[in-house]
Amino acid sequence: MRYKVKLNQTDEGFAIWCPALPGCWSQGKTEEEALENIKDAIQAYLETVEELTK
Repeated sequence: MRYKVKLNQTDEGFAIWCPALPGCWSQGKTEEEALENIKDAIQAYLETVEELTK
C-alpha cells in the first residue's frame, strides 16, 4: 500500500510525516534519508496497529 507523505526542509535537514497516520513522522539529514526513514516509520506504525487490534 502507498501513503502520501509531507516533506519539509528544516535547518537540520528534512522533517517528514504521513498525514493519513497520525503521529507517524520521521526526519533525515537529506531528502533521500528522510524518505527511507519514513518507510520504516510507516511499517512500524502499521505493525503496532495490527498488534493492538488483535
